[in-house]
Amino acid sequence: MVHEYNESATSGKFIMHSGDKSFKGKGLSYQDPYPVNTFIYNKDEAQEVLIDMIPYTMPANSILPLVSNQHFIFQHPETITAWQFNREFYCIIDHDVEVGCVGFLFYGIKHPMFIQMNDEEVEELSQLEKNLSNELAIHDNFQGEMLRTLLKRMIIKITRMAKQQHESYQQFPDEKMDIVRRFSLLLEQNFKTEHAVSFYAEKLNKSPKTLSNVFFLLKQPTPSQLIRDRLILEAKRYLHFTTKTAKEIAYELGFENPAHFSRFFKQYSGKKTSDFKH
Repeated sequence: MVHEYNESATSGKFIMHSGDKSFKGKGLSYQDPYPVNTFIYNKDEAQEVLIDMIPYTMPANSILPLVSNQHFIFQHPETITAWQFNREFYCIIDHDVEVGCVGFLFYGIKHPMFIQMNDEEVEELSQLEKNLSNELAIHDNFQGEMLRTLLKRMIIKITRMAKQQHESYQQFPDEKMDIVRRFSLLLEQNFKTEHAVSFYAEKLNKSPKTLSNVFFLLKQPTPSQLIRDRLILEAKRYLHFTTKTAKEIAYELGFENPAHFSRFFKQYSGKKTSDFKH
């Protein structure tokens, strides 16, 4: 079953999937004019999910945040509930002061992030699910704002649960972890054109060495490794889900020389671009 709210004035979309056997993520192979972020709620048994062609096991009673450019297929989509929203409906970047999820739940370093819930949290999320379902059935002038309010509550709740399960957030103050979050967002916005750590360090008012030291202290991968990983991930998405050639992908990802891109991809992925079949 699919319930969809559309806001004509803003092109805002909020969609709830429940028992939808055809539900899956579209990834880069589709030209979707309304890209959406997604919360997946697996309330049944653990099941396999393919994310960008990599298999993972999603535990029972867990939440999975996914962003618009991720391709995903669930083993049993009919057993999950999913909520999707585009930036016109609720922009997580504009409202980051309120919900604090950017660069953590969405566009974060840890991927995928399976957030497991205890019985109390399951009960609370189930109530939110019921409230959202009820609100989607009401059609009046207040519907959009009520759905946004409930979505905001859900984002805050899930962010809190995730931070309680994230070792670094338990060990270090939010101010330091915010550097990681801000870096993650900057990386998502600029990785196709900016491959140097110095660019991100300058944006964060740090020296490259200081930025690297912060990531080392917080037990995170180095900034240079994260930049490389993001480029490799995007290259694999293009190779899997589009008809772009290696040369086209090289220019898309900011490489001036396609040969340099091919060597980069082979060095850090362990495979040649020609090993990927459409």
